[in-house]
Amino acid sequence: MSTRVLIVGATSAIAEALARRYASQGATLFLAARHTERAAAIADDLRIRGAAMVAVGVYDATVPDRAEALVAAAWEALGGIDVALIAHGSLPDQAACAASAALTRQELEVNLISVIDLLTPLANRMQAAGCGTLAVIGSVAGDRGRQSNYVYGAAKGALAIFLQGLAHRLAPAGVRVLTIKPGFVDTPMTAAFPKGPLWASPDRVARDIQRAIARGARVLYTPWFWRWIMLVIRLVPATLFHRTRL
Repeated sequence: MSTRVLIVGATSAIAEALARRYASQGATLFLAARHTERAAAIADDLRIRGAAMVAVGVYDATVPDRAEALVAAAWEALGGIDVALIAHGSLPDQAACAASAALTRQELEVNLISVIDLLTPLANRMQAAGCGTLAVIGSVAGDRGRQSNYVYGAAKGALAIFLQGLAHRLAPAGVRVLTIKPGFVDTPMTAAFPKGPLWASPDRVARDIQRAIARGARVLYTPWFWRWIMLVIRLVPATLFHRTRL
């Protein structure tokens, strides 16, 4: 039987790259996205690439109380879910967030609360089924708060703790939870940033995610060197760290 894959935030560059990899293996896919026209175009491409079936659903992380319905629709369309990737999110303007509590709350709701809204029904269904993998794209930004992006980092840091607890809860049921921590990725969301040797392509990250899912990993830093970069950043004493411009 083909792998049944739900991808939320399916129009993001990393999600699309991963969907292509699963499609080439004959997977059955359900793509959830805010922009359904773009998702439909991706679905057509995935069918050509070998996907057994591709369905498309609407999901807007800024609209509350839609997660349960989306998960139910995907579960029914796929006949169960083997892999669920949650890939949606936003990259906030830190200066704007610092000036506005309302904007800060909005960004936390998109990058944290809406993800938890999806994880809860997915976890309950997978726990009852006794199998499945929940893979969630976080960020290395969640490893230590930095003045340049601490609202985004706070959301990703809190998400990582939530996923740790969820993994602990679901382990006896045979359900795996993977926290994905990419570094710099060259995507439309980061188009305005100057690029350098630490940047990775979406396909490189997608390859690492697929391999991590296959081997049952719990945490993935991608590319691999970000594990050691962030270890050093976490170990810098606050008295020194506060002198940096990171």
